[in-house]
Amino acid sequence: MASSISERIADRIDAMPAGERRAAQALIASYPLVGLKTVAEFSQAAGVSSPTILRFVARIGFANYPEFQSALQDELAAQLQSPASRTVTALDQGGALSATVETTLENIRETFRHVSESQIADIVTLLSNPRSKVLLVGGRFTDPLAGYMAAHLAIVRPNVLHLAGQAGNWRDRLIDVGKRDVLVVFDIRRYQDGLLRFAEAAHARGAQILLFTDQWLSPIARFARHTIAGRTGAPSPWDSSAALFVVAETLVGELSRGLPGSADRIREMESLRETRA
Repeated sequence: MASSISERIADRIDAMPAGERRAAQALIASYPLVGLKTVAEFSQAAGVSSPTILRFVARIGFANYPEFQSALQDELAAQLQSPASRTVTALDQGGALSATVETTLENIRETFRHVSESQIADIVTLLSNPRSKVLLVGGRFTDPLAGYMAAHLAIVRPNVLHLAGQAGNWRDRLIDVGKRDVLVVFDIRRYQDGLLRFAEAAHARGAQILLFTDQWLSPIARFARHTIAGRTGAPSPWDSSAALFVVAETLVGELSRGLPGSADRIREMESLRETRA
């Protein structure tokens, strides 16, 4: 699969001049809709000139603006796919086991190709402040990833909370959320309105958003300080979260190695388990 537009931006944004970076940020903030507007409308939304928009489009690998918009339209169609609409294509493929293994490995490789070491380091730093609270939440199929990551983070640092259960109860947690705190959200297509509204409310209170999503980008990306866009396509009616799982494990491993006092905390926790036994 060719790189998505969000992946192309992630690969090139550090080399973009300020104007093109503003164009990229405007596109991510309203992905992909602002890119489906005219050049003049896109430039107005980004606060840059029309030639800057065209240079931005060329920098991310498109020959012209119509080609860029055609790619966005394809991505929008992919965003809107449901398991039912993918069933025939998925089930018609032969060698399902081999195809699943190969696709999963390719998803992991491609995901990490677009995640830099500096981004991993920045996220580890974000999660390392022991005075901050880290809240984790996911959607219908991704909440188990949030719970898994929360269980590990709670071992190496304090003030970690997995927001499980009814979405209506999450709002009550916002009363204690402030500018030092981090909300980790897992949201892949078909993106959930409840997660979007909760992330927006947490962002309004100053929380830093870490988003795990797919290559087509959850709308939560507009509020995220860091976005991990993992490959999720699979020869199945269902998207695969395997690549996001591996990124989450990578972050937990880096945090466990780099967080001061984490080794002592793990030893003390193990000691408490032995005492209870």
